[in-house]
Amino acid sequence: MRQGPADRLITAMVWLLIIAVVLVIIYPLYFVVIASISDQKLVSLGSVVWWPQGFNVKGYSRVLTDARIWTGYRNTIIYSVLGTVVNMAVTMPVAYALSRREFRPRRAIMFLFTFTMFFGGGLIPSYLLYKQLGILNSMWVFILPGAVSVYNVIIARSFFETTIPEELFDAAQIDGVSYFGFFMKIALPLSTAIIAVIGLYYFVGHWNDFFTGLVFIRDYGRQPLQVVLRDMLLTNQTQTGQMLSGKAMQEQQQFADQIKYGAMIISSLPLIVIYPFLQKYFEKGVMIGAIKG
Repeated sequence: MRQGPADRLITAMVWLLIIAVVLVIIYPLYFVVIASISDQKLVSLGSVVWWPQGFNVKGYSRVLTDARIWTGYRNTIIYSVLGTVVNMAVTMPVAYALSRREFRPRRAIMFLFTFTMFFGGGLIPSYLLYKQLGILNSMWVFILPGAVSVYNVIIARSFFETTIPEELFDAAQIDGVSYFGFFMKIALPLSTAIIAVIGLYYFVGHWNDFFTGLVFIRDYGRQPLQVVLRDMLLTNQTQTGQMLSGKAMQEQQQFADQIKYGAMIISSLPLIVIYPFLQKYFEKGVMIGAIKG
């Protein structure tokens, strides 16, 4: 079908809008990358816009040679991987149980779950509870309190209700398959998309968890990467403020900025690497349960 002048104009405007939106989303990350390997004097002067200027990797060298970075990376990987495994081991069975219509208490349990989304005990009661449980200053404070997300339970429950045909369960019952057997052998293998989506949600949440380490961890050897990077940035800013010479202060500030850009890339790189492998599942699973039928 041939397009008229008005149709071609609308198509061109749509493409321009799409390109503008993509640039707005991608350019900040691209700028951080080129600024992290550029001369910070040129970055400060605004000379770095599209291409790196004055190749300089001192920021990366400073960050990567600091032993605290590798300790933080190790801790964050452990917390993220183990936390995501625990999250999925709790969320999927709970969502499956709440999706079964013959499970009579499901509405009451779902109400209690939902109640926690709107009301919480607060920071001080949480601190006292964690202290009594003996999980303060340990890796379990990152994992156990957030073992289940009500939001993700709702998503997974909607998936089981709308995507897994009831006829499959009836056929499995005729063959003598139990609820647990149906969940493990049929429901889970058919839930690859939602598992990838929820797993990504959980992993990103653990990876970006900054507040837990800041409040509940006192042993620096157990701090996650986000807290380590924060302390490094604050240390460099403090050193900058203590300089007496104007030129020395400017150079120190530029070095601190380069460390900041390098830290941003290092902290987000694993997620940037992981996301493309999960993108196809994410696109498929993000709308699961949104439309019934």
